[in-house]
Order: sequence, then structure tokens, then C-alpha cells
Amino acid sequence: MHIALVGIGKIALDQHVPSITASSDWELSATVSRAGSVDGVPAYTDFAQMLDERPDIRVVSLCLPPVPRFDFAAMAIEAGRHVMLEKPPGATLSECHTLEVMARTRRLSLYATWHSREAEMVAPAKAWLKDKKLRHFHVTWKEDVRRWHPGQDWIWEPGGLGVFDPGINALSIVTEILPDSIHLRSANLLVPENRQAPIAAKLDFYHPQGAVVTTDFDWRQEGEQIWTIDAETDEGTLRLWNGGANMAINGAEVKAADSASAELSGEYPRLYQKMARLVESGNVDVDLSPLRHVADAFALGHRATVAPFIE
Repeated sequence: MHIALVGIGKIALDQHVPSITASSDWELSATVSRAGSVDGVPAYTDFAQMLDERPDIRVVSLCLPPVPRFDFAAMAIEAGRHVMLEKPPGATLSECHTLEVMARTRRLSLYATWHSREAEMVAPAKAWLKDKKLRHFHVTWKEDVRRWHPGQDWIWEPGGLGVFDPGINALSIVTEILPDSIHLRSANLLVPENRQAPIAAKLDFYHPQGAVVTTDFDWRQEGEQIWTIDAETDEGTLRLWNGGANMAINGAEVKAADSASAELSGEYPRLYQKMARLVESGNVDVDLSPLRHVADAFALGHRATVAPFIE
């Protein structure tokens, strides 16, 4: 299938382009960007022009920041194209609900992707936790914003999410592997005095069985980057680290089963395989639970001002 990639920045070049190129399902047939491009692929700067000139392109993958994404997605759906959304799927829950209604009305596929759910050990962790009684569950997601988001001022503006840009990756894993539904009870947000979005956040969740469920997100981490999830159950402990790439049960590391094919090795190749299956079946996959938790954090969060962030 012909696909267009919109927003040619770091994540598109590092993840999306290699995944599309390696896939037997897709042909990258156009890009849309103000400045970026991909060698050998027709490049547009005007999205409407691309849609008008390329009716052969059935699918559009949007890698734009979340705030402008709704307008592009709506335009694509109105033009009869299937749409794949980089995380988070939108700046607000309402935008995402609107896009889902539009896609279903037009019988088009819409996929709100959560790449961290495709990490190697997320599915095994979900299977192990399925029949366990949870006691404690804690997420530590600490990274250096200067290393991973250099010069990206949009992430500090309303709709940019701040530390929840990486934190929502953790929440996408949490909502995937926990067998019970949780909701936020309280949040503490640390906001630099010169920014609109938090640089750190601590969350506390209600769990229906009384387990203690907490998270600690921080964008000020220097040195070792930390992406871990620890669960204590009635039958032992589970740890995920490296963003879900590795897992240990009761302290012993569990190795992943060999992938069925090299083509599906990695988070983004799996996303694009799922998008291909959604288009073939005409289905929609829009799970908004990670974004719902972030919205609740902004609604309930106690804000404290901290030192300015200067890149």
C-alpha cells in the first residue's frame, strides 16, 4: 500500500522511515514537511496539495506535534484516507473522540499508536500479571530532556505535555499490562517558572483491589537514563526495564522468544504491521486510556514552581 509520512523530524527519520522501508506491506510514496525530506521520495510542503495530487496514497501517517495534528488528521479522513497517529494521538481527548467518529462514519481505519506497548517484554509481562494479586506497582521514568528533545520548544507549550511526553509511554505500558482498570487520585506537578508544562510529576492511582500504584516522572535526569516498572504481587515480583525491552521475574531475567521475522523486530515495525491489518479489515483502534490519565493529572495536579529550564 502507498503511504505518506507527514512531519519529517527526528522520530520520523529514526523510526518511521526505516520501518516503512523494511516492510513488505508499505511503499513510502510521499512526504509532507516544511523542511525535512527523504531521499528518493516525492516531497511536498502543502498537505492539501499532496492529497489532491496523489489519490493513489490510501494511508497517511502523522508524525507532527500533537497540537496541529487534529487539522491534518481531519483533512485526511475527509479526503477518504486511513490515518495512523504518532503518540499522543492528539492534544485533547475531545479531538481524538471527534476523529474516531469521523473515521467510523466514513468506514476508514484510524490507529492511535502507542509504540512502547510494542516493546519486547510488554506482552510477557501482561501475561504474567494476569492472574496475580497486585500489592505494589511503581513506575520510574527519568530521562534527560536535553538529550532526547533538543531545541523542541513546542513540548513546553500548552498541548505539548512536558514530562508527560515520555511519561505517557510509561502509562501506555501500565494500561496495557495491568489486568484491572485504574484511575488517578492525586498528582504533583513541578513546572519551571519560564515554561507552561511540567518538568517532573508524581502520580498516585486508585486500584480496585487496594494495591499501591504510583509513578515518578522526571526530565532532569543526568547520566543513566531510567525507564523501569516494578510490580510486587502475591506470587513474587516483576521488573521491566529499558522501557519494556527487558524483564525479570523474582530477580531472574526472562529472555524474549525469537521474533517470527526480522521485519517485525522492534516497536515501530510492529506498529506498521498492525496498521496494515487494520486497513485490510477496515477496523479502528483508538485506545485513549494513557492520554486520559495525563488529562486527569493536569486537572487534579497540585502545581509547584521550580527553577527555570534553560536549554
